[in-house]
Amino acid sequence: MNNYWTGWAMCLSLLMACVPSCGRAQDTRSDRTDAGSGEVAEATMPESTSLPATGIGGTTSPNSLEQSASVWRRLSHFYLVDWTVTPAPSEPAVRRGLDAPLDSPPFPSSDWSYGGSSAIGIPDGNVYPTMSALKQENNRTRLYGWVEVSGNASTSSDTNYPLTYGFTPNHIMMNQAVLTLERQPDTLQRSHFDWGFHLSAFFGADYRYTIAKGYWSGQLLENNRQYGFDPLWESLDLYFPVKEGLVVRIGRFPALPGIETQLAPSNYTISHSLVFSAAPSTETGAMATLKLNPQWMVQLGISAGHDVAPWTVDRKPSAIACLDYSTLTNHDNLYLCASGINDGRYAYNNVQQYDVTWNHRFSAKWNSSTEAWAMYERDVPNVAHNVMSPMIPETGANGAYCAAGQMTCFAPEYAAMNYLNREVNSKLFVGMRSGLLNDKKGQRTGIPGKYTENTLYATKTFGTTVMLRPELRFDHSWDNLGYNGGKARNQLFFGVDLIYKF
Repeated sequence: MNNYWTGWAMCLSLLMACVPSCGRAQDTRSDRTDAGSGEVAEATMPESTSLPATGIGGTTSPNSLEQSASVWRRLSHFYLVDWTVTPAPSEPAVRRGLDAPLDSPPFPSSDWSYGGSSAIGIPDGNVYPTMSALKQENNRTRLYGWVEVSGNASTSSDTNYPLTYGFTPNHIMMNQAVLTLERQPDTLQRSHFDWGFHLSAFFGADYRYTIAKGYWSGQLLENNRQYGFDPLWESLDLYFPVKEGLVVRIGRFPALPGIETQLAPSNYTISHSLVFSAAPSTETGAMATLKLNPQWMVQLGISAGHDVAPWTVDRKPSAIACLDYSTLTNHDNLYLCASGINDGRYAYNNVQQYDVTWNHRFSAKWNSSTEAWAMYERDVPNVAHNVMSPMIPETGANGAYCAAGQMTCFAPEYAAMNYLNREVNSKLFVGMRSGLLNDKKGQRTGIPGKYTENTLYATKTFGTTVMLRPELRFDHSWDNLGYNGGKARNQLFFGVDLIYKF
């Protein structure tokens, strides 16, 4: 059985297995708060992948009048109400700490993003179409997911790379079909230990940006399949009532730094910035997140290295350390991370990453997020064809364009970008992204030089379960022909995607 059918078989097995478990895991605690939908989106994988609070008032199922109907009838009625009925205003979510800086919807999350942890001090009162159809709205074990389909028109004909999550030009594709089973720990309380877990089955063309060596990576590294399956996120969260809350995450999870994430509903755009495209995607290890007080948070962790499983030869014990600070108004947030820190010598995606993100709220309608990072790798094989008997780079890991006569060299890269967003109404926001990547030795893109991109985008939501996202993007490579497989300096890209949540 090939990996295409294996991926779908696993998704179906997960769906069949979790239905009875949802019934067993009914939450009967009377002290839980169900109100609110504020949830922190992860950078490179966020708890904001949960669907926004759905239904009239945001806390009850829209198909409550049809509880005796079939599962499929309840599900269809959920969508009918979600798309046609305007929810009544609801009370703000009860939460610990600072006020939420953003409106969600229309934005993917109401809070500034951080990774490696469940949201601390923020309740999850979301209602999911699948859970509503199963009459399990209040169950803390939830099943949900989405399907994303996109199409694009590009001036390139061979490839849109280094534009990612839309690399095939002039093409319609199924980017992501994701099925998630999770239980989030109750971090709103500070009286007792709690736990949670997250299991995601990820299938689609976007697997090539999430796959890690050792996790069925032969689909990409050996066969270069267009579509593939990735067990993207499999982790256990342990919550301890220490200070404002301590979460220890163990397993495989999205990489920490950054504004963007791999999961489509949590992003502002279809394509990803040059900053995100050149950065690592996942970690396998353990991460401790301690919220010291409403304004300060620290994170310390260890992983096997970026995008590698602990059982591969590329594994290296790697440190992760982050510091998060918000002002009292929560209108400004600073998030600093050092990720994948070890000896920095050449291995599969073994970049040493130092990242800083600044989020700012100008007003209720305007907000901005800015990110910059520096990365490097030592002893990278020379692929510039200016040395006798060159070393062969590892499959899936680019070499560097070193000086003549060097077998290996130091390969640094730098990047920065900014998102500027404006809320038009509760169902629509628009924005602009600008970014710069200086890939000095070509170790991230395959062609050395400076790259810039500017993107105009919008997100229109229908109810809380459908998202339509068009974007117009212009890329330019300043030093070499960096686009269309080394044939062009410029690339104009128009794309649109549709995300359907279930």
